[in-house]
Amino acid sequence: MTTSISPQVTATLNENSAADTAPAQLGRILVALDASEHANKALEEVVRLAKSADGVVTGIHAYAAMLHDRRFKMMEGGLPERYLEEEEMGYQREVHDDLITRGLNIITDSYHDAGKEVCDAADVAFRRLSPEGKNYAKVVEAARSGDYDVLAIGALGLGAIPGSLIGTVAERVVRRSPIDTFVIRDPKLSVGDGPIVVGVDGSPLSYGALMTALDLAARTGADVHAVAAYDPYYHYVAFNKIAGVLSEEAGKVFRFKEQEQLHEELIDDGIAKIYQSHLEVAETIADDLGVKLVTKLLDGKPYKAVRDYLDTVGASLLVIGKTGVHADDELDIGGNAENLLRMAPCHLWLTQTTYTPPLDLVAEETVSWSVEAEKKISRAPEFVRDMARRMVLRHTQKLGHTFVTSDIVDQVMGKAMPGFSGNTADTERELAWSDAAEKLLASVSDAAVADNIRLRAIKRARRGHSDKVMPKHVTPFLDLTDSDRPVWSAAALARTAKVPEMVRATVKAGIEDLALERGIKEISFALAEEGVVEARKAMCPIPAAEDETEAKPEPEGPDVAEAPIAWSPEAEDRLTRVPEGFMRDMTKKRIETFARSSGVDAITLELVEEKYAAWGEGSAKRKSDMARTSDAAARIERIPDFIRPMVVQEIERCAREMGLETVTGAAIDKAGEAWENLGAFHSKEAPGQYEK
Repeated sequence: MTTSISPQVTATLNENSAADTAPAQLGRILVALDASEHANKALEEVVRLAKSADGVVTGIHAYAAMLHDRRFKMMEGGLPERYLEEEEMGYQREVHDDLITRGLNIITDSYHDAGKEVCDAADVAFRRLSPEGKNYAKVVEAARSGDYDVLAIGALGLGAIPGSLIGTVAERVVRRSPIDTFVIRDPKLSVGDGPIVVGVDGSPLSYGALMTALDLAARTGADVHAVAAYDPYYHYVAFNKIAGVLSEEAGKVFRFKEQEQLHEELIDDGIAKIYQSHLEVAETIADDLGVKLVTKLLDGKPYKAVRDYLDTVGASLLVIGKTGVHADDELDIGGNAENLLRMAPCHLWLTQTTYTPPLDLVAEETVSWSVEAEKKISRAPEFVRDMARRMVLRHTQKLGHTFVTSDIVDQVMGKAMPGFSGNTADTERELAWSDAAEKLLASVSDAAVADNIRLRAIKRARRGHSDKVMPKHVTPFLDLTDSDRPVWSAAALARTAKVPEMVRATVKAGIEDLALERGIKEISFALAEEGVVEARKAMCPIPAAEDETEAKPEPEGPDVAEAPIAWSPEAEDRLTRVPEGFMRDMTKKRIETFARSSGVDAITLELVEEKYAAWGEGSAKRKSDMARTSDAAARIERIPDFIRPMVVQEIERCAREMGLETVTGAAIDKAGEAWENLGAFHSKEAPGQYEK
């Protein structure tokens, strides 16, 4: 699918954009030329963008004539004997001087001639810049001149060899460039071949990246995905490491236990909610422009989580701030941006233009804080304090207030951090490890890394409410070789593809656990089917109670459950309209249970329709009243209509207990996990289960 973004969106985005305000301007683009495949692709891409903005492209190629001259003079004494006669040396000096004075100019001109030819073909104005000096230094100097809006450069140049990640010139330029930098990583990839992904962390730079991504999408016809990535495992590891070196007295002085508890509560739910709120702001910005935004909350090491997402969706461009929300004034490039500069499989746009959402801007200017509220918000750990302030400001404005009081801070932060107001946390229990999980951990030879992975796996298991650390809790933190990871057969993959998307990842992880526990190297269809059956027993997601008065399952004794029951051809045909796999199997099972309990020995079309109607009536009583993100809405649409309202009610309940005001993909995932842990779909017998 390609997002249809009207030219009016581009006009709106650029209407009030200043030089340092997103979206990035495209009227004056500087592109580094060296005849490499990456540089040629950079030229092709910027010509397309400049044409859409009626802009000008300037090619730059620096030639270091003085450097070559100095190096030749230094080498004169080491030349072979035949060159050491004065007449021959004089001749060689003339040849070299001619190369320096004319040859390098000719090479540079040829690069520009080729660039002009491409621009002329697209009817785009082309200018030449041929400074003498060190290549990276001259490109940076031009970028700093104030004459250009965007710099485009290939990640690799003529010196690239197999395995190269980033060229030295490109890295030096990216670090020093004061303007938006467009880095070409794949000469065969064009922007628009896949979605444009933008990283959002709540900073003005990240919202600037969003505005630039929306503008680029309008010009290229690409979809836009916004992702927010957070690491809920890092601080768990850090606090456990610190606890190992602090004396009891030092722990009391630094109130270590209180800080550990506060971070734990924040890590479990708070950071996820904060980053989810950034995505919701991004959705609001896009909605105001008439653009549907796909959003995804990612957990794990941020740069790795984002890189994996880029692979998953086949992204053509990643747009991120050059620095992140925790940057200081001395930082030239953020850690995640630096890693993605080397590892991203697609092109990269590092933005330095900012944007402040109107809601945040108005709130900052019109809302005041009480002394007590300021003191209370200062209790939030420093690394999320700025994000927490924005959450409180947004909520205060939504309530119609212009003065933040401590009770409002408690109300907002209490949802994000259950222990914010002083609640005590339960003592964490020790978790057992499965044999396969221990075996995976033992495969890590570096003891320090292994201990880090151990703590992250424990944290992941606790977040999933598991009583045991399983392989699925360890593998996300391992770089396993192909021989260590179970291989999926095509039939097994096809079988799990039929499992509903909201629980598919959980089911696949369970199947891999079975394989690892049994030492099986290849996952067969039979093993996949066994894993699906086990998951089905735990989840039982459809159909459960038909209405509020029928909460008990239909009787299913061991004798009648095994008795065969016939289906008429018409009934079987009707059943095939339910999506094949998990949903169809569960629907069939429930209809057969209903038939047996009703004393029927054959299932007819009338009986199937009767059961569907009953489910439909019960489901219709469930009212939906929450807004949904675009990806959540798409996933909900895939649920069969006769039970959709019933399922949506549970998902909305989950979203509310998570403290969300909109149904998101994260809420659907959380609901699916909760149903698995509960062993049933309906959950009114387990109040608060989604808060765990």
